[in-house]
Amino acid sequence: MSMTLAEKILAARSGREAVVPGELVTCRVDKAMATDITAPLSIEVFRKMGASRVFDPEACILVNDHFVPAKDAAAADFSAAMRAFAREQNIAHYFEVGRSGICHALVAEERLCRPGELFIGADSHTCTIGALGAFATGVGSTDLAAVWALGEIWLRVPETVRVILEGSLRRYVTAKDVVLSLIGLMGLGGARYKAIEFGGELLPALPMNERLTLCNMAAEMGAKTAMVPPDAVTAAFFADCKIAIDGAPLPDAGARYARTERLDVSLLDPQVAEPFSPDRVKPVSAFRGVHVDQVFIGSCTNGQLEDLRAAASVLRGRKVADGVRLIVTPATQATYMKAASEGLLYDLAEAGAAITAPSCGACLGGHNGVLGKNEVALATTNRNFRGRMGDPTSRVYLANPYVAGATAVAGTISSPEDLP
Repeated sequence: MSMTLAEKILAARSGREAVVPGELVTCRVDKAMATDITAPLSIEVFRKMGASRVFDPEACILVNDHFVPAKDAAAADFSAAMRAFAREQNIAHYFEVGRSGICHALVAEERLCRPGELFIGADSHTCTIGALGAFATGVGSTDLAAVWALGEIWLRVPETVRVILEGSLRRYVTAKDVVLSLIGLMGLGGARYKAIEFGGELLPALPMNERLTLCNMAAEMGAKTAMVPPDAVTAAFFADCKIAIDGAPLPDAGARYARTERLDVSLLDPQVAEPFSPDRVKPVSAFRGVHVDQVFIGSCTNGQLEDLRAAASVLRGRKVADGVRLIVTPATQATYMKAASEGLLYDLAEAGAAITAPSCGACLGGHNGVLGKNEVALATTNRNFRGRMGDPTSRVYLANPYVAGATAVAGTISSPEDLP
């Protein structure tokens, strides 16, 4: 029986030769992840279940990333609870402040998930990890507690939407623009409880950081997961850490898909999503002249080293406009250090940026960039719902790092091509 990549992984993890969409299957979990804001509830439920030991300390990942360094006493208590649990359970992959970062970027960076694995995370953007060729999906803290105790989870096998990306990207156009365009095309619920499987001629030219961005924002389409089938780019990514991925599963040629969407990316300009929804997408030219109070570059969507390079290439030798705040948050500690060694942080700071410690920070209105009444921001994040980054009257536009850099310089939403 021919299967999609999602179906193949769920069949293997449920011990079956084949599965079909709609079936309920109980699957063995390869990796389970939680963060400082999701782990405390999971720990509480784990105790109430009567569990005493996690199913595999080597398979559990705990990351300080949302409210770190602690923004208040409550945030400090969240991290303290997770820290104590990690020590008690001998968790192999516990990431402390100063050696941590945003969970999804960190998992990819550390190669903590391999192609063909079932990866469960207590965070809605866990689908990011599907870029590695895994079935990665987010769950609630209660479900994660059950995974910790049992090492398994039940899932309904999703239908798969195949997304074919044709053509090549123009200058200043990135995977962020591709996925924003897809969200505009498909809508917030356009892939509800579906697996998205990417394909097409663009993928061989798309590095891993861009693939992570593609899969990350599948959550904004309601997808259960998003996946890039393993290929030469995937193999090279793992080979950097001397990890071979021979035998990684691939979709079958005769696999059946719920539908196929096609997008010619060569036609795309940089895209911007206007408040208050990621599917309200138009070319950047439609928003020229919109004043901003703040620009934020970071998040699990666009906080990678390559994103900082893109922003710095626009900001280098220029200054942030008067009356505008530019906040830059590297995704991980390693990204921070590499950006420092390359001089990127100096270039950004010299332009007028405030550089923060790696964290989710401003993305969810946590800290390090919360918006006040009626303020307007352009951000490289994934969500711009009302109140997402602060006061309910604030407004957030979503864009790629090149547009973010140009907007910080101009003080209004701009493309790098608009700058003198």
